[in-house]
Order: sequence, then C-alpha cells, then structure tokens
Amino acid sequence: METLRILIADDESLRVMSLRGQLEALGHKVIAEASNGKEAVRLAEELRPDLAILDIKMPEMDGIEAARQITAARPIPIILLTAYSERELAERAASANVSAYLMKPVSEQDLLPAIALAVSRFKEFQALHQEVDDLREALETRKLIERAKGILMRRLNLTEEEAFRRMQRRSQNENKKLGEIAQAIITADGML
Repeated sequence: METLRILIADDESLRVMSLRGQLEALGHKVIAEASNGKEAVRLAEELRPDLAILDIKMPEMDGIEAARQITAARPIPIILLTAYSERELAERAASANVSAYLMKPVSEQDLLPAIALAVSRFKEFQALHQEVDDLREALETRKLIERAKGILMRRLNLTEEEAFRRMQRRSQNENKKLGEIAQAIITADGML
C-alpha cells in the first residue's frame, strides 16, 4: 500500500499518540492532529490529507459532522472511530459518506484492513460518481443533438439522417464536438 498523508482528530491525546505510532509503523505519515471537529475541518481544508481518521465524539463538532463538511469541500476517504455501537451513529456515519468504521481500542491489525477498505471504497465511489457524470453529460448532449436535428429537418426540409450527416460534417470541418455544433444550431434558431 502506498504511503498516505493522514489527518487524525481525537480529543484524547493518548489515543492520538497511539494512533500516530500505529500509522507510522504501517508506513503512513500523520500530517496533522486535531482535538475537535472544527479544527479537523480547518486542517483538512488547509493541508489536503489523503485520508482522515476521526473520533465520533469530540467537542465543538462531532466526527460525523466534521466528515460531512470535509467531504463536501473535498472528498477523501474517512475512517470513524467510536467506542459506541449505536445504530443511529452508524446511520449518520453512512449518510456522511464515511468509508470505514472502527471500534476502540484500535489495534494495528484492525487499522491496516480498515485503511485498505476505506481507500478502496473511496476509489470505487469516485469512479461511479465520474461514470454518472459522464452518462449525464452524454444524455444532455444527445438531447441537444436531437433538438438540433429537428430544427434542421424543419428549416431545411431534410430527413433525420441527412440532418445528422450535415451536423457530423460540420463537426469534422470545424474540429468541434457534435454537441457544440448542436448548441450553435439551437442558438441560431432561437435568434431567427
């Protein structure tokens, strides 16, 4: 596993020291330590860690809310630590896009697979998110092309195939994407 730059947030300094030692023994680098959720959010924004490990129960802002704010600003894998096994906390953690959940006390044997799982889940989520964005963009482009074909068919009395071929030729000649050509046709039609 690659070396990760990690942010730790926990209000108990002994636990932070222990966690730091475990993470460094696993070959990772702890770049920041926070004692509350607000500080964790600020440090995450400032230092841009690869992963954050947050205690759920902290003063000023709990780990779940900190995770929500961190991922909203810049998504990263997050592992939550807790001594509590309450269903409500687990549900809140899931809704905050937390990648893994560990019960205290944390052992090095538990930490290694949790980090691997968190990073893997995060990468899968990012890939799915990108795929959804790509599909959404392709659908919007397809809608523009259909609309532009309709305009050409109506204005120039062309068949659907002829309208599409005309748009393709223009796209190739101008070295522009078909969606851009479609948008230009729609804009021009709106002005006429």
